[in-house]
Amino acid sequence: MWMLGPVGFTAPVLLLGLIALPVLWFLLRAVPPAPIRRRFPGVALLLGLTDDQVETDRTPWWLLLLRMLAIAAAIIAFAGPVLHPEQRKAGNGPLLIVFDASWADARDWPRRIDRATQLLDEAGRSGRPVAVIRLTDAPAQVDFQSADAWAGRLAALSPQPWLPAQNAAWAAMLPAGNFDSFWLSDGLDHPGRAALAASLADRGALTVFASPRPVLALYPAGFADGAVQLAATRLPAGEPAEVEVIARGPDPSGIDRELARATLSFGLGAARAEAALSLPPELRNRINRFEIAGMRSAGAVSLTDDSLKRRKIALIGGREDREGLRLLSPTHYIRQAVEPVADLIDGTLTDALLASPDVIILADVAKLTQTEQDGLLDWLDKGGMLLRFAGPTLAASDISRSAEDPLLPVRLREGGRTVGGAMSWGEPKTLAPFAEASPFHGLAVPADVTVSSQVLAQPDPDLAQRTIAALADGTPLVTRKAVGQGQVVLFHVTANAEWSTLPLSGLFVQMLERLAVSTRPAAPQAADLAGQTWVAETLLDAYGQKIDADTKAGVAGEALAAAIAAGPDPDFRPGLYAGSDRRVALNAVGEKAGFTLATWAAGTVIEGLDAAKEQALKGSFLSLALALLLLDILAALALSGRLPRIARGAAVVAMLGLLPQGVRAQDDAAAIRATEAVVLAHVITGDSAVDDVAEAGLTGLGERLWERTSVEPEAPVGVDIEKDDLVFFPFLYWPVTTSQPLPSAKAYAKLNDYLRTGGMILFDTRDTDMTRGGGTSAEAEALQRIAAGLDIPPLEPLPKDHVLTRTFYLLQDFPGRYDGGIVWVEAAPPDAEQVEGMPFRNLNDGVTPVVIGGNDWASAWAVDDMGVSMFPVGRGFTGERQREMANRFGINLIMHVLTGNYKSDQVHVPALLERLGQ
Repeated sequence: MWMLGPVGFTAPVLLLGLIALPVLWFLLRAVPPAPIRRRFPGVALLLGLTDDQVETDRTPWWLLLLRMLAIAAAIIAFAGPVLHPEQRKAGNGPLLIVFDASWADARDWPRRIDRATQLLDEAGRSGRPVAVIRLTDAPAQVDFQSADAWAGRLAALSPQPWLPAQNAAWAAMLPAGNFDSFWLSDGLDHPGRAALAASLADRGALTVFASPRPVLALYPAGFADGAVQLAATRLPAGEPAEVEVIARGPDPSGIDRELARATLSFGLGAARAEAALSLPPELRNRINRFEIAGMRSAGAVSLTDDSLKRRKIALIGGREDREGLRLLSPTHYIRQAVEPVADLIDGTLTDALLASPDVIILADVAKLTQTEQDGLLDWLDKGGMLLRFAGPTLAASDISRSAEDPLLPVRLREGGRTVGGAMSWGEPKTLAPFAEASPFHGLAVPADVTVSSQVLAQPDPDLAQRTIAALADGTPLVTRKAVGQGQVVLFHVTANAEWSTLPLSGLFVQMLERLAVSTRPAAPQAADLAGQTWVAETLLDAYGQKIDADTKAGVAGEALAAAIAAGPDPDFRPGLYAGSDRRVALNAVGEKAGFTLATWAAGTVIEGLDAAKEQALKGSFLSLALALLLLDILAALALSGRLPRIARGAAVVAMLGLLPQGVRAQDDAAAIRATEAVVLAHVITGDSAVDDVAEAGLTGLGERLWERTSVEPEAPVGVDIEKDDLVFFPFLYWPVTTSQPLPSAKAYAKLNDYLRTGGMILFDTRDTDMTRGGGTSAEAEALQRIAAGLDIPPLEPLPKDHVLTRTFYLLQDFPGRYDGGIVWVEAAPPDAEQVEGMPFRNLNDGVTPVVIGGNDWASAWAVDDMGVSMFPVGRGFTGERQREMANRFGINLIMHVLTGNYKSDQVHVPALLERLGQ
């Protein structure tokens, strides 16, 4: 390829045709030929006369120049000009294409596949064998094959949601002999990368493809100082920048939505950015993932597990602090264990039940009033957990002796048991290892945890089944039973250190965690996960999208803890893993993950995405040649006097591109689309949320029309009443907002013309829920101001015999998201009477130009990209029935717009009478 500055030519020989341009100049100047002058006496009679048409004796120089430029543009076009052509040295011998193929590649993956495809094409033309490897795969033998063999497989390659960790093993798998290598790097330094790069450089030329854009990674979210702590990193660190982190989770109806958003700011040269996100507990507990906005990468996604969800715990003690000593308080050690990781509720038991806590802890509380007992049973039926601790008060009471108390898991024996004291035989008892069926299974039992006193359980038949922790002699220490959807747990020792050393140990906190009383924001350790089998609930691919996890087998807790510490790998994909009592997130980026930029040896050729893209200019030069030839035609017509003066100027200006043809073409395209099919439109209010709902509502209504009628509308559009033409749209949906300005005089003129020529506007104030009991709203007042300038006929509430009640469905109610609002239409003529034998009056002969209501029809029609309803309507079956009636009203409305009073014709009377049961 011959280069001329940034432009290369694929067929430079054709440029020799430019040498012939001077010859063409002289040839064109001879056409038309110069006239020969002959003197003839009779010519004197013609002197002074002028012709209407004048023809020049030679071609003007500017017209010759125009033609020369057209011919030159055509010659250059056929010479194959290319802007910023990629200059590559032709290689020989085998070629190895290396992908890091990690989550850091996901954002630029299509570009990397395109570059690898170019390499395969070049290798195929040169007959070079090729091998392709992904460093995130398990190391395997590298085999070179033909480029055609790889062409079909290359498109199927995808990145993996983990980082390469076995580069050194790949270096050992390289074949002997010389070959060139092309490494598509993710920009990060991985273990063994330098050794692999050196091995590749020893065997031939090494070229690296690396993106100059920074790699962004989001760390797992934590909780501290009453807020969610977010942190992200970037490599390389450069200019100040901001990224937005989105918190996502289900809304009350179960639909995944954006719940909150935070901005992380990177300072100049800063590699880390942090932000605190303050959220109420109810909203925070709904979050299931954080993600960097606009990033398709598993490293930009942080899944949340139980560590972020702080439970509401009501802590109630049976005795006050004795002599002011906090260490003797029955609630002191529990408070120390759960206060950093839970929201504590103080007050009486009655007050606590009103707050709907997740857990209620009773420390040595024996007697409860009947009202408190009934309230606790109702709360347990809904899934609460009651955690009780024994003590002197419970041991001295007669609770759950002869009959099992509903708020205790077992019957208790009279008095208690004391071991290891001055008045007893034996030593304090230690704990037995936790059984496999116990929620505490896998926790290590410290030797210094002993029990000196406890309340004993009656040896009932189901005692063994309800025992989840016992002493070394088999005596139950912790018992549990289910009550409704909840459970009651009893520690047979006190919550302070009077009867045992358990509250003084770390085991106490672990046991509370296993019971889901508290959670820890720190990453779980191997001991926390040991002894359990963890099953993947949600897995992520390299792009941060959820994938199916149904076929994945369970994994051991020790192995999962190791993967959380070291990062995901082929055996442990990023995702959410569930155990018997909690869920743990394994993210692509760990809490302590650190990243380093990859550096390459001197002399390594590095390509980047910032290189100017190769662009062929042949089409541009051919277009220029065609435009110059068209100008030549117009100029020739003008010189011959065949082009009127006004048309001549307009045509020249148009050919020079001085008129905004692109804008008109774009508007014409939208207009043509609106005339070729039915297009529903909504008025742009300026409120993005309202406009989005309006568009989604018309989309949902269009889908129902496609499914049930012969009307097949195209995608809806938004119209600006100040700028856009309205004549193309038979129907306009206008959601009234208080912030929308009044239309201008020009817009009012367009709107009135639209209403007079058969168009319909549905004004929706969306306020039925506020005005159902009477009164008005700000939206209704805004509609009054807007309607003051419109030519609207007299209105009346929609009568039961209006044609809107039967255009497609037979309807009597017209609900939207709300029901019960009055719907207004054009009033019937004063002389409209019902003829005997007819089921309806002879109403107005046309389409009602306006329909006014406040039932929020767009929200009832609205669907998302997956076709799922966006907003709840009512409750249960009744709500879905209301949504169906809203869709039917929308269908009737559009059919009325398109067919007018067609269903008022006499031909439909027999069928309507039969449908109406008359």
